[in-house]
Amino acid sequence: MSSADADVVTVEVDMLEIAYKSTTFEAKSAAMSKEQPPSYRAIHRWAEEDRPREKMLLKGRDALSDAELIAILLGSGTRGRSAVAVAQDILASVGNSLHALGQLGVADLKRIKGIGKAKAIAIAAALELGRRRQLADLRERPRVQCSEDAYHAIAALLTDLHHEEFWLLMLNRRHEIIARKRVSNGGTHATVVDAKLVFQEALDAHASSIIAVHNHPSGRLEPSDSDIKLTQDLVAAGKVLHLPLLDHLIVSRRGYYSFADNDMLES
Repeated sequence: MSSADADVVTVEVDMLEIAYKSTTFEAKSAAMSKEQPPSYRAIHRWAEEDRPREKMLLKGRDALSDAELIAILLGSGTRGRSAVAVAQDILASVGNSLHALGQLGVADLKRIKGIGKAKAIAIAAALELGRRRQLADLRERPRVQCSEDAYHAIAALLTDLHHEEFWLLMLNRRHEIIARKRVSNGGTHATVVDAKLVFQEALDAHASSIIAVHNHPSGRLEPSDSDIKLTQDLVAAGKVLHLPLLDHLIVSRRGYYSFADNDMLES
């Protein structure tokens, strides 16, 4: 074979390689376009002011939507879905209710498409920090001047529970909360409360008065017959011990019911 013939063969081989690589690239591009929706754009392709992290730095945390805040916790999305899109799926699964989201555990979150164990734990941890922040001001001894004050001092502990718990807010003479104590917990419909234990806790804390609080996981705020009977017993015992029951709150995701506001504290 002459050198000229060899050069022709080499050029033909090179052309075949180029054609093969071009075909392979086109095939891969076609496959990727099928895997990802036409409207999908990875977050790094967004305008900087629209990316959740950069948006927080530029405009502050208040400028972010709930989905964008959750997307920051997620860190990344899935194939064909940005972190914001996955966050929107999470919110849609609970009717866009942050309260309902707060009731989900790690196992519940993992059932959502695109959420693995690490992402579920990150979301659950952030929600728990939010709850604890609402309770952090107890060290400042918040003053209770009305039923709403008492509700805000305890609601974060009870509204997300799937079982009933009975708590006490213990106050000093200035109606400042000096202690908060769980007295009992039970099932989804009731919890057993020992009046003697209630006042023992209050006496041990050197309280001057108490507010009883329990939750209804069902969301119902109306007091049951047993709630009314317990309240009457606590009012009567408090009069004997000179340690008055100032109120009894029933709390749920719908708000609260106050025995004091409804003139239900007569023994």
